[in-house]
Amino acid sequence: MKIHISLSDGTAIAVGLAGNPAHPVVMLPVFKQSVCGIDADNLRMWGVDPELGKHLVEGLSDRFRILYFDYEGHLMGNPRPELLTPDSICQDFLQIADEMNVPAFSYYGYSWLALAGLQLAVRSNRLESLIMGGFPPLEGPYKEMLIVTSRTHEQALQQQNRSGDVFQSSNSPESSPEGFDWSSVQIALDPKQTKQFFTLYNHLREFDDKSIHEQLKLPRLAFAGERDTIVYGENFGGVTVDIAGALRRHEAALTEQGWDIALLQGEDMDHTKAMQPATVLPLIKPWLTKHLLA
Repeated sequence: MKIHISLSDGTAIAVGLAGNPAHPVVMLPVFKQSVCGIDADNLRMWGVDPELGKHLVEGLSDRFRILYFDYEGHLMGNPRPELLTPDSICQDFLQIADEMNVPAFSYYGYSWLALAGLQLAVRSNRLESLIMGGFPPLEGPYKEMLIVTSRTHEQALQQQNRSGDVFQSSNSPESSPEGFDWSSVQIALDPKQTKQFFTLYNHLREFDDKSIHEQLKLPRLAFAGERDTIVYGENFGGVTVDIAGALRRHEAALTEQGWDIALLQGEDMDHTKAMQPATVLPLIKPWLTKHLLA
């Protein structure tokens, strides 16, 4: 089942439901359409499953009702340079749930969509459980990402008359991921696309993630790869976004507050590897089963 639903900005997003209607619902805003051919080969070279969305839905829909959509992809096609705020995101997610007749649901998001799930948990009572991947629920890198998104937007403005790939560099990403010089990356995105994420983090400038955990009574899981530490070059502000480090530092405090914490082991378990279905499903499926079906 798939329909189009109008969001807070008037645009329509494709939303699907899969699985037994009698099962608990899990919202997956991280769904991606499958790609094939040379595009799929390039994604595999970078450790990305070209059928990420399909594999996540198929891997969970035997036990759960999966409400899935590609929220990031929708925003890249329909950017909101001034309007991508925590409130508008939560309004969108609840609108989708309402239109699909889903009164309560669990939520899984990764990276910035994980922080969106945390905002949804704070702003509504509709969540039955929350899974945050690749973004820590305590001491999140909001200030660092404000710098990164600001610099990204500045570069997009400088490059707005140029065309080409999202990433441009003297190195070729297709030829050698291991040898790619990320310090020489230039942004070739539409400034409207980049500004929306600056807008989001700017609205979170004063957000205090230390003050919210007592009000969160639902089951919660946070995870990241043990190598999820991103060092940005000077063109992105020279900041370090240490997702794994924040989870390590606060594991005891988060556990005491009711969170389950998982640091996924492996020398290559970085931000990209930890979001792939082969990594995610063995972690989140048993966890959801324990908390929703036990």
